[in-house]
Amino acid sequence: MKFRAPCLLAVLILGFGCSDDDAGSSGKTVIAVIPKGTSHVFWRSIHSGAKEAADELGVEILWKGPAREDERASQIKLVETRITRRVDGIVLAPLDDKALVRPVHEALDLKIPVIIIDSALDSDRTASFIATDNLEGGRMAARELGKLLGGKGTALMMRYMEGSASTEKRERGFLEVMRASFAGIEIVSANQFAGATQEGATTRGESLLTRYPDVGGIFCPNESTAAGMLVALKSHPRAGEIKFVGFDSSDALVAGLKRGHIHGLVVQDPRKMGYLSVKAMVRLLGGETIEKRIDTGVFLATQTNMKTPAINNLLAPDLSNLR
Repeated sequence: MKFRAPCLLAVLILGFGCSDDDAGSSGKTVIAVIPKGTSHVFWRSIHSGAKEAADELGVEILWKGPAREDERASQIKLVETRITRRVDGIVLAPLDDKALVRPVHEALDLKIPVIIIDSALDSDRTASFIATDNLEGGRMAARELGKLLGGKGTALMMRYMEGSASTEKRERGFLEVMRASFAGIEIVSANQFAGATQEGATTRGESLLTRYPDVGGIFCPNESTAAGMLVALKSHPRAGEIKFVGFDSSDALVAGLKRGHIHGLVVQDPRKMGYLSVKAMVRLLGGETIEKRIDTGVFLATQTNMKTPAINNLLAPDLSNLR
């Protein structure tokens, strides 16, 4: 049986066992998986994939993330806690590409390997980056919105949050293609941030729709911004007429796609991301060399293809192993 120092000290001195959250309580290899948040379907999908891989390989995962996706200090504390407990490895989706560098480097200095998922970290020391090609995802959204608008009219983009590398790349890819390939479409707003919550996105979306009531198209770069904008659009007289392309999936967004309030969703494969990250960490801990960059794919869901098996599995992932 493998014990960690904090746990062993508690047993010897205080006479009680470790809690379920203590690393190494099972005697297995322990991998901490730290997402940006835990409420969105995207993160639950990553959890499901990570658990599937852990069950297959006989390792233990410690899954915990901040309650909100703007709690940088909370995520830093989580990484520090896992370092103190001397987990075997850390899989991290950093909330901020710079703020998380210090704790990650502290882990690496103690020979705890780190794999980054979903959103890049401003460091070349981590073992691997497993994620969507977010730049291409933004480009894909622009190509679809440009086509929906027939190459003319107006569009706006509601940004997510500063410091989030994944959404910043999507936003950059979107603007790159719109400006290069759709000169007939005027981008009337591209500098408004919704923040980390759906409620904040709804408020910002309502403000943008009030300011630009005749806008022809909208792009939102993640689940919470798209869901917030969808709520704002539902009370707008041109709901369904305004061409709307979102990013990621949830029950509400899929329902919006079915009803025609959303015209396209750029979707990732978060289950695959979670699954491959745990498998890669186990390989790394076993002495293997792993790929520095692993692309998990990006896809476009529309009313036309949403019922095909490949797209439906991304829109409605099987999360039954989390029950």
